[in-house]
Amino acid sequence: MDTGTADEQLMLRYQQGEHRAFELLYTRHKGALYRYFLRHCGSAAAAEELFQDVWVNLIRSRERYQVRAKFTTYLYRMAHNRLVDHYRRHSRNPGVSFDDHSNPTIENFAAPDREQPEQRLVHNRTIDKLKQLIAALPPAQREAFLLREEGGLSLDEIAEVTDVGREAAKSRLRYAVARLRKGLVETG
Repeated sequence: MDTGTADEQLMLRYQQGEHRAFELLYTRHKGALYRYFLRHCGSAAAAEELFQDVWVNLIRSRERYQVRAKFTTYLYRMAHNRLVDHYRRHSRNPGVSFDDHSNPTIENFAAPDREQPEQRLVHNRTIDKLKQLIAALPPAQREAFLLREEGGLSLDEIAEVTDVGREAAKSRLRYAVARLRKGLVETG
């Protein structure tokens, strides 16, 4: 099977019984989806549970799948709904942890380390500050930002996933980026 096949086509093939199509979808989206959950809920255990639930729900719903939007929109809509259920059940505001190194059961999500130690130190300090700034964003802005950066979703897809209008999604993303830029400039 061609690894360049569109996600929507892979999902339709999986619907018809091609299990290799599911494997390709999982491989393509596992890292970003896991990080989306981890950065929302702050707990590696909760993130892994939510991550697994979404994939199980995708498997269960494959018979009903219809191409109405990009596959990533469909996947992150399921993720968003599962996250909402999680927060309702635990009735707390979402916390955020960006310590991707804390979960040894999910491997190979980080890019390879090819930088010199001095560059890596500066890079790590900037990343740590960015993580703090993202954690401090209001939840709606944080979600829009993570859907864009981790999920690669467009404004229309973010609006669809979060059940808001396109302009609201655009505003949330714009305010999030402005706050992050301002915070990074202030720490210079």
